[in-house]
Amino acid sequence: MTIISKTEELEILLAVADSGGFSAAATALNIQVAKASRAIQRLETELQCNLFNRTTRRVTLTDEGALFVQRIRSGLDSISSAEEQLRLARGMPSGRLRIDAATPFILNQLVPLMAEFSQDYPLIVPELIGSENIIDLIEKRTDVAIRIGRLSDSNLHAKLLGRSTLRMVASSAYLARSGIPNNVADLSKQRWLAFTPPTTLNSWALVGGEVFSIPAGTAMYSSSGEVLKQLCLAGNGIALLSDFMIHNELQSGSLVEVLPGSVLSPNDRELVQAVYYRNTTLSSRISAFTGFLQQRLTL
Repeated sequence: MTIISKTEELEILLAVADSGGFSAAATALNIQVAKASRAIQRLETELQCNLFNRTTRRVTLTDEGALFVQRIRSGLDSISSAEEQLRLARGMPSGRLRIDAATPFILNQLVPLMAEFSQDYPLIVPELIGSENIIDLIEKRTDVAIRIGRLSDSNLHAKLLGRSTLRMVASSAYLARSGIPNNVADLSKQRWLAFTPPTTLNSWALVGGEVFSIPAGTAMYSSSGEVLKQLCLAGNGIALLSDFMIHNELQSGSLVEVLPGSVLSPNDRELVQAVYYRNTTLSSRISAFTGFLQQRLTL
């Protein structure tokens, strides 16, 4: 049996197919675009067929390419599984682990734990990817993602890591300037720090059944929870943030909770979960990582 395709080229082929372009694939694999292009050209030459239809905006698989990708994906998965079984036989999980999470979670929870994780699992190579939006794990070639709140994708398997309480918080400087809210009615008179769409993040349930929504025209917006936290620290208004990103600031007093205990808890937005696809075997790397997090996160 003679195999003319190199494993590295096949991995590049999958990346181009999943991302829909050479530039996106090169970014995902941390290689040059020219290398990705050469790999596909060599495969097409050796296989004597076009694998992609190319336009100025996007590349799409030909019928032959789609069939080839389907077969090699399962083949590469089998090779990866076989290699992992050999590593497990030596008693230590190893290999690259691509982890996607919102930037605030990476900065406040994962970064402080990486040195200890690498000490415990020296053969695992973590790759932390900050993303403010929910991503396609296959397209982004991601092994595991940390997601906050209820999941809607039934194809994902989830492992609960814990819950992180939501709190309305502001700096002492802001409260001294604008006044401390004494009741829910006072909230509509405040300056708010809110998320850009989805705007569902700007409404939340209060104890007693009432739902508070940030009034239009009273807010400063950002897509990043970390940016909202920094705006809050700088005295720009009140924000609804999770404990996992403000624990230290509440302890130090640089942020103060507004109307303590008024946000309904427990609620679905407090859930912190590690997710991966159901149709893949849970690798020892993912198992080691999620087990490590369950014991050490400060949610």
